[in-house]
Amino acid sequence: MSLAEAGDTQPLDAVPPSVARGETVCGEPEPIESGRVGIAPSLVHLPVPVPQTSVSAVVPALSASIVRQAERLLAVHIGRSGEVAGGMSQVVNGYLAHSFADFDLRMVASRDGSGGVRAVSLAASAFWKVLRLADPERTVVIAHLSQGGSFAREGTLLALAHARGFATVAQLHGSSFADFAQKRPGLVGRVLRAADVVLTLSAESRAAAAEFVPGERVVLVPNAVADGVHREIEPLVVFGGAVSKRKGVDLLVAAWQRLAPEHPLWRLVIAGPLADQPAVPLTRGAFVGALSHEALMKLLERSSIAVLPSRDEAMPMFILEAMARRNCVVATRVGGVPAVLANGVGVIVEPDDLDSLEEALRHAIADAAWRAKKADLARSAFETTYSAAAVFPLVERSWVAALDRRSDRVAKKHTPGSRNLSQQP
Repeated sequence: MSLAEAGDTQPLDAVPPSVARGETVCGEPEPIESGRVGIAPSLVHLPVPVPQTSVSAVVPALSASIVRQAERLLAVHIGRSGEVAGGMSQVVNGYLAHSFADFDLRMVASRDGSGGVRAVSLAASAFWKVLRLADPERTVVIAHLSQGGSFAREGTLLALAHARGFATVAQLHGSSFADFAQKRPGLVGRVLRAADVVLTLSAESRAAAAEFVPGERVVLVPNAVADGVHREIEPLVVFGGAVSKRKGVDLLVAAWQRLAPEHPLWRLVIAGPLADQPAVPLTRGAFVGALSHEALMKLLERSSIAVLPSRDEAMPMFILEAMARRNCVVATRVGGVPAVLANGVGVIVEPDDLDSLEEALRHAIADAAWRAKKADLARSAFETTYSAAAVFPLVERSWVAALDRRSDRVAKKHTPGSRNLSQQP
């Protein structure tokens, strides 16, 4: 997971510049049925799982009705962006910086890492902005969800948008969604049933989500990262992320203490905010603390090896960003990491295995030709699977799919003799 995120959260009308071309987002609130605001048990309850299908089968091409529309569509993102810790913010930042083919983007900031009165005020402001959204036929609302409080907070906003007749997408982030879904099935089910499309980062999360909604509505779409350059290679091993036990920093430090005497020209750089691990003095290494996202990317442009020995992850942005910058990646078999580093793209070790981590780093340091081959494979995988050019068309088609399903919902609701979807069991 990339540890640094850039900039403060942005107001509803801040990004991108193309939105300023006469787009109307806010208007008078539409009538809201009693009991339909918030996450309520009366929200849509649809049949559960059907066999999961591929992205190409799940996400349809642009419907003719949407293509014919002269005006651009609008994707409203709910969550956090800017200089807020966590890979979720980097995902949203990437969306906001990209020029999508058929959508303009707006950001509704519902959190920024603060607490207390500011956190409550920000959530209330987001609720009001969603309540004032207009033009449901052309607008899709995407809620970025992580486990814990995010599911209640952003989930409530997703349910509000759904109740007001908007197309909705639940985009799942976080490293422990499957476990969270088992512990809080009521909350997770109510939120996901308010989504026309659910986006996940791993097969595990996709399977967990399909326990609550039909599998054809659940789409696995990887994170995308911005392209990067690789400058003059230096003998650097870089870790980027929260300095925590979950990220395996304790194992990394222990492994480096063994390796450093063998390789005096190499240095380990640990970049990230302190979480539950103290700053540890390193032999032939440095703890540089939290860096801006730009500074971390420049560090990866110089380094040879990127390491992330986490005990738990979803799809960490850090390793994708390292791949884009032609690093040899060493990471653990957790979450979506094995799929990212499959087919020799990186080096996978078991979590909590100090000896395996040490040996993988030793091999990567000692064998320059092998290390360069891994770095080339990583760069190739980035270009074909994790670049904006590869991922963002899939993301955009998922937004269109949500609009199409919203149209189906409205049509069924107003068809004589049909039952209101909100009243289905």
